[in-house]
Amino acid sequence: MRVKLKSGRDQRKFIQRIEELSGENVFACYQCGRCSAGCPMASEMDLLPNQIIRLVQMGLDDDVLRSKTLFLCASCFTCESRCPKGIDIARVMEAVRHILDPKGKDAFGPGEIPPELAQELPQQVLVSLFRKFSK
Repeated sequence: MRVKLKSGRDQRKFIQRIEELSGENVFACYQCGRCSAGCPMASEMDLLPNQIIRLVQMGLDDDVLRSKTLFLCASCFTCESRCPKGIDIARVMEAVRHILDPKGKDAFGPGEIPPELAQELPQQVLVSLFRKFSK
């Protein structure tokens, strides 16, 4: 992975925005890796959940925003349940997705899942999608 450093001010703005949107203290994470070890989607991700958190901690917004992990997170809360610090990584992922699309729109809603994609997706993704849209 190639890392491009930004000014301290830009890094702090990104970190503060993620913390504001998610309500999570990303600096509480000490990189134990339990979130990634238990993630049912980890094998499909380009960056593991703990790596996303580390990049957010470093304020490396370009690296975070380019990751396909953001859209593979099933919001199943396995990471939060295993986190010894109780960090809700799914909320952090949602905050980053919000920065990508400030209107808060998703790529598709529950009724718009193409049938061929629905057959390939893990059931947790589908449940998460419906849960997200039922709030």
